[in-house]
Amino acid sequence: MRRFAYCKVVLATSLVWVMLDMFILLYFSECNKCDDKKERGLPGRDDALSRPRDGPGEGGKPVVIPKENQEKMKEMFKINQFNLMASEMIALNRSLPDVRLEGCKNKLYPDNLPRTSVVIVFHNEAWSTLLRTVHSVIDRSPHTLLEEIVLVDDASERDFLKRPLEQYVRRLEVPVRVVRMEQRSGLIRARLKGASLSTGQVITFLDAHCECTTGWLEPLLARIKQDKTVVCPIIDVISDDTFEYMAGSDMTYGGFNWKLNFRWYPVPQREMDRRKGDRTLPVRTPTMAGGLFSIDRDYFQEIGTYDAGMDIWGGENLEISFRIWQCGGTLEIVTCSHVGHVFRKATPYTFPGGTGQIINKNNRRLAEVWMDEFKNFFYIISPGVTKVDYGDITSRSALRQKLQCKPFSWYLENVYPDSQIPRHYYSLGEVFSYTANKEIRTDDLCLDVSKLNGPVMMLKCHHLKGNQLWEYDPQKLTLIHVNSNQCLDKASEEDSQVPSVRDCSHTRSQQWLLRNVTLPEVF
Repeated sequence: MRRFAYCKVVLATSLVWVMLDMFILLYFSECNKCDDKKERGLPGRDDALSRPRDGPGEGGKPVVIPKENQEKMKEMFKINQFNLMASEMIALNRSLPDVRLEGCKNKLYPDNLPRTSVVIVFHNEAWSTLLRTVHSVIDRSPHTLLEEIVLVDDASERDFLKRPLEQYVRRLEVPVRVVRMEQRSGLIRARLKGASLSTGQVITFLDAHCECTTGWLEPLLARIKQDKTVVCPIIDVISDDTFEYMAGSDMTYGGFNWKLNFRWYPVPQREMDRRKGDRTLPVRTPTMAGGLFSIDRDYFQEIGTYDAGMDIWGGENLEISFRIWQCGGTLEIVTCSHVGHVFRKATPYTFPGGTGQIINKNNRRLAEVWMDEFKNFFYIISPGVTKVDYGDITSRSALRQKLQCKPFSWYLENVYPDSQIPRHYYSLGEVFSYTANKEIRTDDLCLDVSKLNGPVMMLKCHHLKGNQLWEYDPQKLTLIHVNSNQCLDKASEEDSQVPSVRDCSHTRSQQWLLRNVTLPEVF
């Protein structure tokens, strides 16, 4: 009798799963017939996990769309600002190349690594990219190290991201929870929500259009176990046009320009020397891109999580980077960890008040709290920032005092000495600066002249003077190119609006009024 009862339970359970499969399949089938853009991004019946290993996109190869489907492809592209048609052709568990350095493939890691919760925020994400992110985490992570995956829905409007998503993830072999924000709150607050509900000792943040590669997780967790360090993987590029997987470089790290835009720069020689040439060792990075990183849960709380006064997205990556370094932590790129990310040329989302307004507010908050007097560089280059209401920063300033954080000058000297701030400025304006080294520069580009009576151009600053050396005459208001002894001349119609150097004629077109400013010395 017991055996008969057991069989009835098994049969009933099987019937439930079959019915659930039929429901999801029917739902997907009906939605795929719909022309409403909000319902696009669903998988078709063949979008399961059993596609042939020579199928579209396998091995990270690019997907080629037939000519007859090009118009439809372009229309679908607008929905998420990536090639949705290509993404839907690729299996949710497609194979990827092992792009690690050879020395990484043989590394051994301790058995007792901390377990991590993976937090992924999404808003109107395509089904295929979101689920491919989830499957890549599950398929390429040791399950003994994977506490859970927390999907935070930032008020998506697409129906397939509601009940169908919950039913789908319920069947996965790793616990996956879907958490809903009551209203559109943005990346920062949605991540805070996901982090607060997660239970792993380590929190790993990923974006909703990523693909993890073989061996991505262990080196991140091993580094956190070893030291109080915040770690990022190498971020590989997944093409938004073809979904080709392209390995990122272990020879770049994160920096920023003086508009507070995150930038990738070559790893400096001093960092190569510190690692004694071993490229498999983590790179200390001044800033992180912000989308993908792992952090110990207790340490995340200790250093103040995110600044909840920031809105939506933007600036939070530099803010947490400055805070980590200035308050006694370390920020690294673990070169043995690779995670791919779909980099889009434009965002499909709109923000209340406009993207520029929100980013200005966020950047003003980080400048006021963390940059000390050096915020003046930023405000002179970006004067519009000073016009925004940046809210109350009392609690963030108190956090800095509580943690006894170092000044920004320490950060520039010890963490980012190759920052794009010249040691001294003579004049600083919204577009260019004239430095004590007699360069006319913006960010890491300098005004360069290669021929007489020719146009000037912006080239990488080489600090060798030569074609980039300019002498300013404050009486005549001229900028003289020392090598040619010619004057910088404003653009004219015949020059196609490009400034050039000409024989000095003391005309109005060769007069440049430089505004002297009092700014802090770096050292």
